[in-house]
Amino acid sequence: MQDKSTNTVWHNATVTRERRQRLNGHKSVLLWFTGLSGSGKSTLAHSVEEALYNKKCRTFVFDGDNVRHGLCRDLSFSNQDRIENIRRIGEMCKLFLDAGTIALTAFISPFMRDRDFVRNLVGSENFIEIYCECPIEVCEQRDVKGLYARARRGEIRDFTGISSPYETPEKPELTVDTSGRAALEESVAKVIDYLESRGIFTV
Repeated sequence: MQDKSTNTVWHNATVTRERRQRLNGHKSVLLWFTGLSGSGKSTLAHSVEEALYNKKCRTFVFDGDNVRHGLCRDLSFSNQDRIENIRRIGEMCKLFLDAGTIALTAFISPFMRDRDFVRNLVGSENFIEIYCECPIEVCEQRDVKGLYARARRGEIRDFTGISSPYETPEKPELTVDTSGRAALEESVAKVIDYLESRGIFTV
């Protein structure tokens, strides 16, 4: 990675985050969905976004696979590149918060230090960690791509849950059972109710 530029100065815009939030009618916040591959992060994140859209909220979902098609396409799944992947996403989400948007992410983000990095980057008051709790056995049953099977055969290195660890959040703001015991609508409602309790929709 290149050294940090010494020839740049941060420009403070006249249109502030607070003004954008008032225009949007809601606060900006980062919803960080984390969990194993196949735990339902993307499904839940996009379903929550749909519910927020119906409330006329400004939103955007950063999906793990989608981001690796562009912004992070030069990165592998090594531990070092996973760290850089999350760093880039954290910086992008910080900009979206300044834009007054509710940012949602769907990344495995297996390491606590990386999730804590983003929390500190955007501010703990702006970071809502949502743990998608799902047993690995259920995740494997959902694996239509066959990634878990390939990982167990040793064909995929550094695969979370098999050959690379997943560090379960110790104190997430919200834990959602995504194993299938609860209906998706119930899980979405749980997230929306939490946001209401935080006053996200009141500006």
